[in-house]
Amino acid sequence: MKRNSLLVGLLAAVSMVLAACAPAATSTPAPEPTAMPEPTATPKPELADIVDTAVADGRFTTLVAAVQAAGLVETLKGEGPFTVFAPTDDAFAALPEGTVESLLLPENKQALTDILLYHVVSGKVMAADVTGLESAPTVLGKDIAIKVDMGNVYINDAKVIITDIETSNGVIHVIDAVILPPSDEAAESNTIVDIAVADGRFTTLVAALQAAELVETLSGEGPFTVFAPTNDAFAALPAGTVENLLKPENKQALTDILLYHVVSGKVMAADVVGLPSAATVLGKDITITVKDGKVFLNDTVEVIITDIEASNGVIHVIDAVLLPPQ
Repeated sequence: MKRNSLLVGLLAAVSMVLAACAPAATSTPAPEPTAMPEPTATPKPELADIVDTAVADGRFTTLVAAVQAAGLVETLKGEGPFTVFAPTDDAFAALPEGTVESLLLPENKQALTDILLYHVVSGKVMAADVTGLESAPTVLGKDIAIKVDMGNVYINDAKVIITDIETSNGVIHVIDAVILPPSDEAAESNTIVDIAVADGRFTTLVAALQAAELVETLSGEGPFTVFAPTNDAFAALPAGTVENLLKPENKQALTDILLYHVVSGKVMAADVVGLPSAATVLGKDITITVKDGKVFLNDTVEVIITDIEASNGVIHVIDAVLLPPQ
């Protein structure tokens, strides 16, 4: 028994010696967190100048050709800044046949230059600022009129359809028609017929006025208010209607229709909306209603542009032909 106790004590002593001689346990340090790379800002693409922007767009091939023919490329690639109201190819195509080809001839360079400079305003004028203006002086030295009508912005009679195309030397706003600078003669006498002829959107109306022999009447002193249907409005009539009305034997029917679009006196849009109806020169009334901020004649014909002032009255543009009641 004594030997057993001795043996147990000896083993315990050896265990303690071995424990004392064993190497100390070391703790493994936690790995340092990996630093996330700083995000790199994506550089903004460099803006092109007005001319290069127009070339790259593809909707302004006629405008670019005109700028080249007028020798204005270097000017519009310059420091600026400029605000350009840029007509599309469709806008140029709407001019009377042969107009563009004639303007591109070398002998008409000055006339072409004047037209182009009438589309340019000095400075960078964004859309938010344009809508607060009533007019703006162009580089040509003649003012353009600016108005907001039915929620749309118009430069003279051209509708702004795209805004704020920024370039390195200014801004482009796209318009749906070519605006023509007023001549000195036009400033003195710019009748309803003159405006309709120059506009390009009323060629059918002008042809009808000529066939009905009403040109002299609507070029007279007046004043008149004309609700003018566009070419598209006449085209929407049943097939063959216009051609039939232009025949000499149907002159009276054509005259009646045209006079149903004319009201005596100069009635501006602000006054039109306050009227329930208006007496036409034909002697038959048209009704006037306002629905959701839009003005309609005879319930269905919408007034789409207002207050195109002439020396002998005013034109309001409508989207359909008014037909007098039988």
